[in-house]
Amino acid sequence: MTDHTSDPALPPVVDRETWLAARRALLEREKAHTHEGDAIAAERRRLPMAEVDASIEVVGPNGPTTLLETFEGRKQLIAYYHAWWPGKPAPEQCEGCTFFNSQVRELSYIHSRDITYAVFCKGPYEESRRYRDFLGLEMPWYSAEKTAPQLLEGRDWQSHHLVFYVRDGEKVYETYYTGGRGVEIMTGTHGMWDMSVYGRQETWEDSPEGWPQPWGTEEHPDGWRRDGRPLVQWASIEAGRDDTLS
Repeated sequence: MTDHTSDPALPPVVDRETWLAARRALLEREKAHTHEGDAIAAERRRLPMAEVDASIEVVGPNGPTTLLETFEGRKQLIAYYHAWWPGKPAPEQCEGCTFFNSQVRELSYIHSRDITYAVFCKGPYEESRRYRDFLGLEMPWYSAEKTAPQLLEGRDWQSHHLVFYVRDGEKVYETYYTGGRGVEIMTGTHGMWDMSVYGRQETWEDSPEGWPQPWGTEEHPDGWRRDGRPLVQWASIEAGRDDTLS
């Protein structure tokens, strides 16, 4: 999986003083980027909010439950809307949603800020819950198969979204949502790839001549799968978990 080229190019070699000077110059840009991110986050906290019907139902382990109840008594809720391909076996389920959700493991830090994290899957509960168990995930899992269009009103509900809610007593409000590359905030993988010398190794990246970029090519069109499965599923197979969904 890692050796896609026999002799990948490397950065030029310089003495440590020259390297430190170049690193410090880039650090100034990184600090500016961080400060701009802080400013955007401050503006995000000042966005208005829109009320959502707190009685909209999703299906959980005990049957239908309301959006309000998925907060589990906490003040805030982060819901990841997981795509689902009806009738498809585990190897053919959404590799992107599998990638993002598989990196959400330890919830105690999220809970410490009075926030619940939950998945609202767009597939049927029993089938999709078995997929969660196959992956070895433990976060609260609900089916929004029938209500995703209502919960995601005005958006392409078939895409993945990360939606942020707050409640005021019995009322629920949506404060923010993001999709596409916005959900990369869920993963440490992208950040570590981006800091490595070869980056994500995807064809769209601006990299020097000779840098390995196999992902997105005809030979490796999909960087999220290996041998017909999302990458993370192989660890579940090796752990002996059953991927039968039906």
